Amino acid sequence: MKLFVLLGCLAMATTHDTSTGPWAPLTRFLEESVARRAFPGAVVAVGRRDTVLFATGVGGLTYDSGPAPDLHTFYDLASLTKVVGLTTEIMLLVQEHRLDLDAPVTRYVPAFRAGGDSVTIRQLLTHSSGLPAWRPFYQEAHSRAELLALVNATPLEAPPGTRMVYSDLGAILLTEAVEHITGERVDRVLARSVFRPLGMRETMYNPPASLLPRIAPTEDDPWRGHVIRGEVHDENAAVMDGVSGHAGLFSTAHDLIRFAQMMLDYGRVPAAPAHPAEGLRGGARFLDSATIAAFTRVQDPAFSSRALGWDTPSQGSSAGTLLSPQAYGHTGFTGTSIWIDPAKDLFIILLTNRVYPTRKNEQILQVRPRVADLAVEAAEAAAR
Repeated sequence: MKLFVLLGCLAMATTHDTSTGPWAPLTRFLEESVARRAFPGAVVAVGRRDTVLFATGVGGLTYDSGPAPDLHTFYDLASLTKVVGLTTEIMLLVQEHRLDLDAPVTRYVPAFRAGGDSVTIRQLLTHSSGLPAWRPFYQEAHSRAELLALVNATPLEAPPGTRMVYSDLGAILLTEAVEHITGERVDRVLARSVFRPLGMRETMYNPPASLLPRIAPTEDDPWRGHVIRGEVHDENAAVMDGVSGHAGLFSTAHDLIRFAQMMLDYGRVPAAPAHPAEGLRGGARFLDSATIAAFTRVQDPAFSSRALGWDTPSQGSSAGTLLSPQAYGHTGFTGTSIWIDPAKDLFIILLTNRVYPTRKNEQILQVRPRVADLAVEAAEAAAR
């Protein structure tokens, strides 16, 4: 089984013996997870605001023989789209005073009348709007416009602010709000205002066919009748031309390292171009540190663990048991996750295609928290 490992500030990916040392338990666990068919392969990256401590790729893109995934392997991020893309843009709009978190959604999405003026942008971000979690709109809609119309007409299931239900519908409404404010479709907005400034050249919607050899496939999808590779796994996002704030982004560990280091470095733009193993030398301000703090802290601990867009550690969550209460993160249905802990100056990125060849494989639920704990233990042992 092929591996690559990055330790400290190495300038390029090289092969190392990981059978001993503080990172060996994490490597072994990932290899064992592949052997148990939790996923065909995985890429893990762990680091701090100015360095990559460890990164490894195990397994393959499928269960057949083939190259191991690496820092430049593309994965369907699924719901990591909500935080890496959508929430980041909302942070910028709030910072620029173009979006009011406590304004009714109808100020920015006039077509949303199902909840009247009672639902706020903040409630969409904390999943407390009263909207349902999900609907199979793709079975009725034949275009992006038709699907958005169905979302806007969906009635609330509960009064706003009375329950927390993780909702894709809320993220789709936030997508509409961003598009209304900017006058552009969300893929163009994010490319211009988020990914380009951060040097995230491997983060995109609808990757071109030329990148297919570097893209991990997802499900053998009965709806589409083929193995999905390079097109979004989420069916509702697929009807939206592959472009939404709730799902649709493809990215690599290389780019997510840059994003995580920006978040840990008080919102400063990573130096570019730079290999991620060289670390980050903070440049111009991208996000204000106060904006990052406001979006990544729990809004109401008595109500839920939710921050704005982001989640925070809770009992049984993918964060494991060793990250600090100040940590924030998110998961993606396809088998992805990211956790960032400013108190420990640590990020943990896990990219897998656990839905290949079927979404019925749910071993990832046990893998994520164990990866987080092993990463924290290794980082702390390496620092001694």
